[in-house]
Amino acid sequence: MKRTFSQFFGINLDQSQLDFIDITAESDTPLFIDPFALSIRQDSWSERCHLHITHFFQTALDNIRAGNHDRARELLNGLSEPNETCLGLSKGRPQGRGVSGKQALDLHDSLARSQAAQSGLLQELADCDLFVEGIARDKISDITTNIVRFLLIEYTQEQCKLHGINLVGTYPTGRYWDIDVGEWINSYEPLPIIDGQRIILVPKYSVRRSLSLNSQEYYSHHILNYIAEEEKAHGSPLVRTLKSGARKVYKKDLKEKFPFSKEFIARFSENNPQVLKNYKELYSKVEGAKGTLRHTDFDEEFDEYIFAETLIATLDEIPPGRDAADEYHKFMIGALEFIFWPNLIYPRKETPIHDGRKRIDITYTNAAVEGFFHRAHSSYQIASTYVMVECKNYSKDPGNPELDQLAGRFSINRGKLDILTYRDTSNYKLICQRCNDTAGDGRGFILPVGDVQIREFLELISKGYRRAIDQRLDILLQKLIS
Repeated sequence: MKRTFSQFFGINLDQSQLDFIDITAESDTPLFIDPFALSIRQDSWSERCHLHITHFFQTALDNIRAGNHDRARELLNGLSEPNETCLGLSKGRPQGRGVSGKQALDLHDSLARSQAAQSGLLQELADCDLFVEGIARDKISDITTNIVRFLLIEYTQEQCKLHGINLVGTYPTGRYWDIDVGEWINSYEPLPIIDGQRIILVPKYSVRRSLSLNSQEYYSHHILNYIAEEEKAHGSPLVRTLKSGARKVYKKDLKEKFPFSKEFIARFSENNPQVLKNYKELYSKVEGAKGTLRHTDFDEEFDEYIFAETLIATLDEIPPGRDAADEYHKFMIGALEFIFWPNLIYPRKETPIHDGRKRIDITYTNAAVEGFFHRAHSSYQIASTYVMVECKNYSKDPGNPELDQLAGRFSINRGKLDILTYRDTSNYKLICQRCNDTAGDGRGFILPVGDVQIREFLELISKGYRRAIDQRLDILLQKLIS
């Protein structure tokens, strides 16, 4: 029986409670890291990845355009087989296809022959599916994995720390791109091992079932639609007049006159840049299959309504007090992932600050593009690139000492938005007043979220009103700034 990463290491959380893809080491999971998805996001994790991807790809292209083909081949030959992520299309044991050896030479030749590469139209790795022969989603995902491998290793180490996985020993990382020296680098790092296989975790935030940019889709639904309108406007012989009097151009006729090829797509895009721009802008906004995956995208049978009710029951079984502090902390890690995904990503445990003298329970990266966490940063001007969470399994009300402790951890760089989770209170109004005092002093914003609020959030999800959580958070913030 196949065991997932979480099962192997005894994490015992559902995929919806984990920030990473819960892979199995026995076979690939058919998901792909999408460089275009990374390029359009503004959270710190995606921006770091995009910087590395752009730096490598531009370095390779610059050498090809300058005629430094030996150097370009050397750079492309640094790409290896990324089996450690267990993502892709391999059947059975993961076998990353990579692009090293002959495939690296073929990739070089494809880029060297590409009109889009020579003209400057090809700017991003994600564009290769549109303009370069022989490159599709699996190769683009593998190339991306190679480039950002060390960022993924750092992420893996953070997730292991978060979930209490002890990493013993160091192992070869495989090559990764170092933007400081502009070279492929090898090193040794602590990594999780399953049956002798190194594992590198991938944030579920960064993957898609298919890449956002797709040459066939761009050709069929955007280029041909544009050409059809042009043919109508110019009275082309391809225009048919129907019995109703409507004028129509059939795609079958267009495909015969303008057959698909990536060279044709490149020429068309150079002559009609607005069509390419509109295509990219469309998929930078669309949700669902082209956007960040949802809980049901990872498991078609997952029912978040029932799961929310299960979490409510689990919370009720955890007693307050020191003895159950770890149990409560683990519960909140999973519950907050489930509730706030995909707005809060990349949870890190006990981030040391002030030279290690203080620690923050959990720090999230704010990746929201809409809703409360986006408004907090953009509209309310609250420094919230990162959102801190403190979990208090106290049997008594959180008092001024606890709130002062949290306020002392705020800064412009770390952020000034904190979520305080706690069990119960005899005077919620007093807690809000204390948080209001902290905000009024200009120190930052502490959102008090007790069991009552957590249950409310989960109940909203169980009834299909997930979006209403944002309204509740807005109301809570208004209590602090009024």
